[in-house]
Amino acid sequence: MADEDLSKLKIDKSSAIKGPVKNRKRTAYAIGVAAAVILIGVLFFSGVISPSIKVQEATVSLVYPSQTFTLLNASGYVVAQRKAALASKVTGRIIQLNVEEGSKVRKGDIIARLENNDVTAARDQAAANVRVSRANLESAQATFRDASLAFKRNKDLIGKGYIAQSDYDTSEARYKSAEAAVHAADQAAKAAAAALSGANVAIDYTVLRSPFDAVVLTKNADIGDIVTPIGATANVQSAVVTIADMNSLLAEVDVSESNIGNVKMAQPCEIQLDALPGVRFKGQVHMIVPTADRSKATVMVKVRFLEKDSRILPEMSAKVAFLSREVAAGETEPFTAVNQSALVARNGKKIIFLAEGEKAKAVMVTTGRQMGDMVEILSGAKAGDKVVLRPSGDLRDGSKIKAEEK
Repeated sequence: MADEDLSKLKIDKSSAIKGPVKNRKRTAYAIGVAAAVILIGVLFFSGVISPSIKVQEATVSLVYPSQTFTLLNASGYVVAQRKAALASKVTGRIIQLNVEEGSKVRKGDIIARLENNDVTAARDQAAANVRVSRANLESAQATFRDASLAFKRNKDLIGKGYIAQSDYDTSEARYKSAEAAVHAADQAAKAAAAALSGANVAIDYTVLRSPFDAVVLTKNADIGDIVTPIGATANVQSAVVTIADMNSLLAEVDVSESNIGNVKMAQPCEIQLDALPGVRFKGQVHMIVPTADRSKATVMVKVRFLEKDSRILPEMSAKVAFLSREVAAGETEPFTAVNQSALVARNGKKIIFLAEGEKAKAVMVTTGRQMGDMVEILSGAKAGDKVVLRPSGDLRDGSKIKAEEK
């Protein structure tokens, strides 16, 4: 009995250890939950795990003052009004070529020469025939003079009865024959001279000359190539070079029929070339072509450049702005601008939100003049920056954004 009572007095160490362990686990769990809540809150308010705000984006751009009084825009190409593909009128092999792409030529300059041995020989023969015909003409004229004198003398003698009628008739026949011979020799000389002129023309056909002051655009043949007026056989060229008068360049654009009423002769324009996006050329309506393209429902308008520039080349893409008035002296330079709906006022400051990847960045800006729905940005943003249009009230610096699909 005593032993049993003593055994009951033993301390249960396992239960004593489990109590503190459970309490520590509960405390650690509570701390972990609290830390997670705090972390989630920090991430949410910092925008890391907050839902993306859908926004519309626009671009800060360079705006020309003329855009505010532009009536309409049209696109087309730069086209040379004087252009020629120089080809030979005879078939031959090129033995001399004096130009290449980009060469400037004057009217009458020799572009190329073809071999001309055959036509040169024909010209020499024609020249010899001219000399022979002239000698024959001189001989016939001498015979005619002699026959004429004899006939006049016999005419006086027959009236006095000094010679027989037969002698008179013989001198008359000889006179008329000599007269006919002179006429025939004269016509033969003219025919020989015409043949010589034709031979010279044939030689001139082997020389290609520029018909006007121009620049060589393309070179389609080279020394040794055979050229022909038709060019229908293999390895045979037709046009040797293509030239254009660079002073005749015009911008040809298509204007829709519904807008052609906004275009008039001598109307001021601005021409922009894709190859020179930072330059706007002054222009003026040169011609409204008096016919429409039924397939496109457009009318072609030709606009001339008021200022010449060597960078303007044929077939360049062009955009033409038709203006309601002339561009003033202070309206030639562009300015940085943004759509006014991108501006918001917060704490007395003008703010725009830049779209930097998937986040919005609030930037204070200084604004200037307003033209239409565009506002000049003096500082705070530059051309090319993407901005948020019509930012909502819950948009903040660092907010996560997503651009709406257009």
